[in-house]
Amino acid sequence: MNTTMIYHVFARLFFFLALGILGVAIIEFLVNFFDYTILRGAYTAGRLIELSAALLIFVIVVLLRQIRDGATTQSSP
Repeated sequence: MNTTMIYHVFARLFFFLALGILGVAIIEFLVNFFDYTILRGAYTAGRLIELSAALLIFVIVVLLRQIRDGATTQSSP
């Protein structure tokens, strides 16, 4: 297993994890309108969105690194 494959797996894992966290944040936000909570106050919806954004930034960095590595291998003779 080379590092490119490991980066690819982690990027996909973190992307789906970020989407899941974002979904929970949206559900928590909507449920709060009815004065209920699904997370029992451990995390607010805003904090979950921040966590999701941090994971997505990592995914973007990994994808940009793969693009850069692909561009350098194609341009070298």
